Amino acid sequence: QVQLVESGGGLVQAGGSLRLSCAASGRPFSNHYMGWFRQAPGKEREFVAGIRWSSSSTYYADSVKGRFTISRDNAKNTVYLRMNSLTPEDTALYYCGARSIPGSSNWYLTPSEYDYWGRGTEVTVSS
Repeated sequence: QVQLVESGGGLVQAGGSLRLSCAASGRPFSNHYMGWFRQAPGKEREFVAGIRWSSSSTYYADSVKGRFTISRDNAKNTVYLRMNSLTPEDTALYYCGARSIPGSSNWYLTPSEYDYWGRGTEVTVSS
């Protein structure tokens, strides 16, 4: 069993920054793929960024490329999402997902490809 707990969300002005954290526990994560998704009111959950735990290979949605950075800390079993130059369009509930099913891809873009989820942390960007 895997537990994921997100933190770090909040209210920030446009142009500001936040760092989200996803603390993982319950199983070794060396073979997992971790992803950040977000869901705005009335919209579907969308992929933001992903990282392969073992190699640190990363992948980003075009909408956040160059502004967001995903990273992981092995010692803390934690995945981070650094978000810079935030805009009101980034306002959403941000979720951390873990994929434990083996695979060779460097990206998994749909929620159905992940088998564990946290409860989310809310990010609100004011204009």
